[in-house]
Amino acid sequence: MTEHHRHPLRRATVDRAKVEDAPDTPQTRAPAYRLAFTDDDFMCREELRPVRLQLELLKPEMLLDAHGIQSTIVLFGGARIPEPALKHTARTKTLADLSRFYDETREFSRLMTEKSMEGGGVENVIVTGGGPGVMEAGNRGALDAGGQSIGLNIVLPFEQAPNEYVTPDLCFNFHYFAIRKMHFLMRARAICVFPGGFGTMDELFEALTLIQTGRMNRVPFLLFGREFWEKIINWDALADAGTISAEDLDLFRFVESAAEAMEVIDNWETAPAREHVPGREEVEDQG
Repeated sequence: MTEHHRHPLRRATVDRAKVEDAPDTPQTRAPAYRLAFTDDDFMCREELRPVRLQLELLKPEMLLDAHGIQSTIVLFGGARIPEPALKHTARTKTLADLSRFYDETREFSRLMTEKSMEGGGVENVIVTGGGPGVMEAGNRGALDAGGQSIGLNIVLPFEQAPNEYVTPDLCFNFHYFAIRKMHFLMRARAICVFPGGFGTMDELFEALTLIQTGRMNRVPFLLFGREFWEKIINWDALADAGTISAEDLDLFRFVESAAEAMEVIDNWETAPAREHVPGREEVEDQG
């Protein structure tokens, strides 16, 4: 089939170029004359938020499809965790001590990417938030293995540029946190969470909630650094209080090293999405 038959109507790119040659008159200089899809001021209007949401959903999805990406391994973790060689610059002793997870992230990413490349490099591709710290280590490990990796960056009040190890053609930028988090999970085959702050915990709990409530299939869900996570979150207290069920504590595993994480993922028993939330049925029956 020829290009003409696939697209019988004139393409938008043709008209976009054509209007650049329009005569310079008061009418053509007026904002109203701009093609709607090339008018930045129009696209940023409050009423266009639903369109912008859709665009942020579509653009990464279409480009990932174009690159043949089938599945991903998600890495969440703190932007402030330095590599060990720079731990002397850390703002706290705890951050300096956590620098070991930079190396564990990098090694895990290298091992996973090497395994991915054995199958063509389109399954189990590393995806990070594209920033510094643990995110940088994840993209760096994939590059160490000679593979590609994805970065899902976001515009923040302070400057955050993508780290230099993200594959350029797979480096995306977002305005909406919600759409960015959707893209983290849409292809996820495993989720690995390293020590981090509010952003990391936001990502951690959203993903756990989706799995707990059956909105997402159960995938390997690993928390690196038991000491850190048990100090930050009293998991047993949640179960003892009944605000979660004891079964919910089986949704994730603690690991300490890249090698241990690889072993857990390799031996994880896959399970379909939950049909019921443990502990919720009894309440509903009584109501």
